[in-house]
Amino acid sequence: MKSGALLKQKINSHQPTLGVLATFHFWPGLVEIVMNAGLDYLIIDLEHLTHSQEMVADACAIGRRMGFPILIRPPSSEFTPVRLAMDLGPCGLLIPYVQTLETMNEIRDAVYLKPRGRRRPGGPGNLWMKDYNYATWKSDFEDDLVILPQIESKIGLENVDAIAQHPVTTAIAIGPYDLSADLGVCWEPDSPVLTKAVDKIRQAGRTAGKNMWMIGDGPSLTKRGFSFLCLTEPVMFLAAALGDLNRRTRDTGPAAPASNQPLP
Repeated sequence: MKSGALLKQKINSHQPTLGVLATFHFWPGLVEIVMNAGLDYLIIDLEHLTHSQEMVADACAIGRRMGFPILIRPPSSEFTPVRLAMDLGPCGLLIPYVQTLETMNEIRDAVYLKPRGRRRPGGPGNLWMKDYNYATWKSDFEDDLVILPQIESKIGLENVDAIAQHPVTTAIAIGPYDLSADLGVCWEPDSPVLTKAVDKIRQAGRTAGKNMWMIGDGPSLTKRGFSFLCLTEPVMFLAAALGDLNRRTRDTGPAAPASNQPLP
């Protein structure tokens, strides 16, 4: 898939690769908004809310036609949710709460057809394939898949080297909030415990020759050398921007009445 190949190229070259994670609200028009903002990818989050599968599939189709990367975060890392997310036609997956090498093998089986895996393709993700031969699936879909396993627990942190080195892993990823909670420092982003964990995940990626996906304040993370970033969740950004606009407007104070005009 062209969009997956483009995203992989950016990730692996450590170019600034910036996107958003749509959790609270999603509609296909968001794809154009993200594209017009100059971002590099969009992740549709199905872990915490269930967005319409038809809308998600439509967005994935828009991404394929426009050569713009659309990824999905499935509800879990188990075989069936991962397989069903693939059926919607994304160019990749951000996979939550990955803890072991066995989980990575299950993910591999869910994203690849036989003989490499056990996926049974179906659904709207099939519609763009020119044929259903294995060679076509492999070259046009599987070989360019972007798979981002999230480290969100102490067990995942213990196994991060094996997870990063797994052949299906494109870049190692983090779930900083859930990881901080599991480490006993929820939400203390500057905690040395969490900072040490982030460094360990990052080093595991470097040792495996892979980048790291990080979510947070873009300018600050860029200064720390991160290049593959999720900048925000759009609704949270909207809420913050509205609050900031409200404060700045109120801080200007009411306009002074003209001296020759009576007060209301």
